[in-house]
Amino acid sequence: MPLSSAAARKLIHTRAIECKGYEREDGLWDIEAHLTDVKSAVHTRHHGGRERQAGEPVHDMWIRLTIDLDLKVHDIEAKTDEGPYPNCGHIAPNFKALIGLSIGPGWRKGIAERVGGVKGCTHLVELMGPLGTTAYQATNRARLARNAGKPVTKKPFQINSCHVYKEDAPAVLERWPDFYTGPR
Repeated sequence: MPLSSAAARKLIHTRAIECKGYEREDGLWDIEAHLTDVKSAVHTRHHGGRERQAGEPVHDMWIRLTIDLDLKVHDIEAKTDEGPYPNCGHIAPNFKALIGLSIGPGWRKGIAERVGGVKGCTHLVELMGPLGTTAYQATNRARLARNAGKPVTKKPFQINSCHVYKEDAPAVLERWPDFYTGPR
């Protein structure tokens, strides 16, 4: 276990998010996410919804983004198999509003504008962050191969995104020496 030993406790809730990236034969990419929320005891919403047995998902939701190597969304499908209320899945078609958006700067803002608040579903919107990072991870080698030999003229978005990629860090010197600001 990577964390220290915990105090005596009882499991109450498990949220699982699984994301996968697939290269398609047509040159596009499918990035999928699946979210489940499960309680360890019988659960009923206070103001409606049906009773769920221990281990039965309260939320069971899916999203598939279809993107290109520029990380532009060509299609999206959202599906709610289980939600606490009968109408939870009715909002899923609204996620088509994300078609045309590109994963990168402005991604989260674009999501909030198009499907945030009452235009979307909190849980499906939450999946868009992990979907974006999964898209980067899944397409990374293909994007690098496509750009091999081309000079990097624009500061990579990763610089200053975390302590490892601080502009004066060894990792920046190794990956993007032209953008390194530390001592040589």
